[in-house]
Amino acid sequence: MGNKLSGKDFIKLGFPQNNSINIVLGQIQRYRKKEKKQTILNEAKEVLLQPEKYIGDGIWGKVAEGLIKPVEVRLQELKNTRSPFSIFGENEIDEQAKFQLYDSLKLPIAVKGALMPDAHSGYGLPIGGVLATDNAVIPYGVGVDIGCRMSLSVFDLPANFLKGKSHQLLSILKEQTKFGMNETHKVKADHQIFEDDLFNEIPILKSLKTKAYQQLGTSGGGNHFVEFGIVKLNEVKPEWNLIPGEYIAVLSHSGSRGLGANIAKHYTYLASKQCPLPKQVQHLAWLDLNTHDGQEYWAAMNLAGEYAKACHDDIHRRIAKALGKRIVFNIENHHNFAWKEMVDGIERIVHRKGATPAGKGVLGIIPGSMTADGYIVEGLGNELSINSASHGAGRKFSRAKCKSTITKSMLNSQIKDAGIELIGGSVDEAPFAYKNIKTVMNLQTELVKVLGTFTPKIVRMDK
Repeated sequence: MGNKLSGKDFIKLGFPQNNSINIVLGQIQRYRKKEKKQTILNEAKEVLLQPEKYIGDGIWGKVAEGLIKPVEVRLQELKNTRSPFSIFGENEIDEQAKFQLYDSLKLPIAVKGALMPDAHSGYGLPIGGVLATDNAVIPYGVGVDIGCRMSLSVFDLPANFLKGKSHQLLSILKEQTKFGMNETHKVKADHQIFEDDLFNEIPILKSLKTKAYQQLGTSGGGNHFVEFGIVKLNEVKPEWNLIPGEYIAVLSHSGSRGLGANIAKHYTYLASKQCPLPKQVQHLAWLDLNTHDGQEYWAAMNLAGEYAKACHDDIHRRIAKALGKRIVFNIENHHNFAWKEMVDGIERIVHRKGATPAGKGVLGIIPGSMTADGYIVEGLGNELSINSASHGAGRKFSRAKCKSTITKSMLNSQIKDAGIELIGGSVDEAPFAYKNIKTVMNLQTELVKVLGTFTPKIVRMDK
């Protein structure tokens, strides 16, 4: 009978002649195509007889769902009116970013939205956009770099430690940080994240585990960085075990590397097939959290977020070890993610794409450019912003415009004038490209309280 499976094979087993056959063929082609035909048919027969037993299974779960309660695929129409929204710093935000938010607010699943003062146009949701939805997650509402975050580690070292130590700290950043697609650490660190059962239960995660292990403790390109700088604490928390003052600190910005990017690509494709939308909003296709794919994406997204944290933990561990000092406290927050949160008294799915969680008492770090201060903040829990704040200064110029208008000498001159030592970096990340962080912070005084600042001194980026 050959080893290639066809729809007829499953019809003979008793599968209904509907989309369930396309689903089973797709799953086999994607994950089981090298296995023996009869083995697969025997398993398929069991799924057909008792589909409820296979709900949640990495491969057969989607097939079981198609047999019990098939996902309805139909063209989704937009609402005529927008869901409620708020914009902070409207005059600082480009019109395209606003239009992207407006479009997202017309989705049938949209409940509430907000735009942060650092916002600019993106892919799907605008960068700096926040969208609350009803039991649905939008992969491109989360973004490609799932769990991208800031992580700030403070050492009990006075600011004057920097004097005469620049060469040493430069060497630490060069030796202990890796950037871009191909750089990895020669000596890999083990981490409990790789013991997570999801790496074996979800097929796409299983295929990405080796790469994730190789990239642990590395940073991406673009605007990702690791910096030595000076933290000025105006107000302290008891658990920090420090008094107000100035200290040496490390700040990093990166995400979930190839793991997150591949998860985003895979589930965006599935969402686009299940949720056809008008052309102008097709990148906002969603997955219902009551479906197999929705649950699977949610689990994979959360694992990618934990992996991003693991990468930062490894970066900071390596630097602390090289420095020979213990980290006194750490503050971190992620800004490309979706959370289950209460919105106006009802649990919703809150997407923050380039926005910092700022619930009441929640700590975070909002960086400026490589020559501007970042800010340690405490959220005020503003419901109009859906408990969110900006994730940085926000771009003023696109990467393309930067490359056509900013030269390397202009960048070097600006860096020198600011007293910054830069390793790597490109013109599209020049400080000229970003909004004034002080202006952005002044536009969100009702969203966060400033506890301190971080001033970059030695900056490491991709080449």
